[in-house]
Amino acid sequence: MRSREFELDFRDKATKTRTWGVVLLSLAAVLWVWCAVLLTTPYQADRKPDDKYPDDCESRLFTNRGTANEGELHGDYCAQERDWPEVLAVLGMSVPLSVAGGTLFAIGTVTRRISSYGQAIRELDKLADRPKA
Repeated sequence: MRSREFELDFRDKATKTRTWGVVLLSLAAVLWVWCAVLLTTPYQADRKPDDKYPDDCESRLFTNRGTANEGELHGDYCAQERDWPEVLAVLGMSVPLSVAGGTLFAIGTVTRRISSYGQAIRELDKLADRPKA
């Protein structure tokens, strides 16, 4: 009976590990979505604090006139409002979360599968060792 309790505890730990992996992967997905929003949505830039008429800026990724990328050279405030380092920082934060989450998810899944395999082998051995009638 002790081995069954150990087996259940082992599987519970594997499930918790896999759950942590899912949580970290979800956080990484949120960061990826945030990065996509920063790159693809238009935004407004204030020329001064509490500006009633802010400049309309195109998205960083889908820009034709270059307001988001080259506007600083022409006195436009769009380039200062949403800088590339912010987007890259969001991407940079998602990388360790993705790696750790993927690793924990894989470890938890493999551990559960190995545990199930071991239990199946033990059950087959019990059936093979029974005397035949």
